[in-house]
Amino acid sequence: MITPQPGGSLYRALAGLLRKEIVTGRLKPGQRLPSERTLMQEHGVSRETVRRATALLRAESLVVVRQGHGARVREQPELEDLVPPAGATVTARVPSEQERLEYDIPEGVAAFWVVSPDGTAELFPADRWRLRWPASGDTPE
Repeated sequence: MITPQPGGSLYRALAGLLRKEIVTGRLKPGQRLPSERTLMQEHGVSRETVRRATALLRAESLVVVRQGHGARVREQPELEDLVPPAGATVTARVPSEQERLEYDIPEGVAAFWVVSPDGTAELFPADRWRLRWPASGDTPE
């Protein structure tokens, strides 16, 4: 049985428990989450609570859900360094549906929109790139 924090909800409390299992490595990338029925029985919650908790984890890009296959812990891609050119602007935002399809960005993943001084713009999925600025005196690659 789970108990939400004051003012919290059961589905957020359940998502928190599952998130902890993922972050600590008890649930590994590619591993299935327990079934809806198992989560309902173990935690004394409704199917709707389980589904909302799973949806929250999906929105956080921690799990992938395929109908008929349940939810699995999402494989986290290895990050590459993104070194914006000098004078570039970088904006983090949620990609559009078209951008998600074009760049194969999972639901719940933000993107970096980099605009170079010459006006060239590029989109970088935030689950595959990390921003890095050169140390003082270094030059971007």
